[in-house]
Amino acid sequence: MSADDWLADTRTSYDATAASYADVVRDILGGRQPYLTAALGLFANQVLAAGGGPVADVGCGPGHVTAHLHGLGVDAFGIDLSPGMIEVARSDHPGLRFEVGSMTDLDLPAASVSGLIAWWSLIHISDDAMPAVLGHFHRVLRPGGPLQVGFHVGDRSQAKAEGRGDPMTVHGHRRRPERVADWLRDAEFTVESQWEFNMGTDRPGAVLFARR
Repeated sequence: MSADDWLADTRTSYDATAASYADVVRDILGGRQPYLTAALGLFANQVLAAGGGPVADVGCGPGHVTAHLHGLGVDAFGIDLSPGMIEVARSDHPGLRFEVGSMTDLDLPAASVSGLIAWWSLIHISDDAMPAVLGHFHRVLRPGGPLQVGFHVGDRSQAKAEGRGDPMTVHGHRRRPERVADWLRDAEFTVESQWEFNMGTDRPGAVLFARR
């Protein structure tokens, strides 16, 4: 499958599921996921300790993470491939900035953001495209800027035909933290920490903390 094909499938699928997806994740950071909330708090502290500045939430979906960071004092804005997701994000969080864009061709100037976060948005990026995507992340981050990535942990990829009760056509990739860390180092990031959670369940996850 070509990059154009899987990007188009991902965009169309999330357009179709935007409203139902937003209903599920809208309050996920309100105490339901304390470890994830703590990870965002640490990321916000890193950004603010370095003097603040704009922060890109890449693959922002309905904007819940962008809004949470904004509530912590971070000048966060969201980017997502799906116009449907951006429409929901703008409706839910009218005071914040959201725009349609792709992490495979990130339309931001070099060294223009003080931090970058990609939460469960790399899971649809193919292995072949990962080096280029992380290269874009490195290009747009200011020297010393923090990067945080979250993803499902595992060793398999699978096609998904349904999400939140709606039809989808996407491939999801579960990856080992060590593999993602190696990609980050190859992109010239310094990996500082690794958190794993929900271990022993059917949806283990990981968050990696890195710095340009």
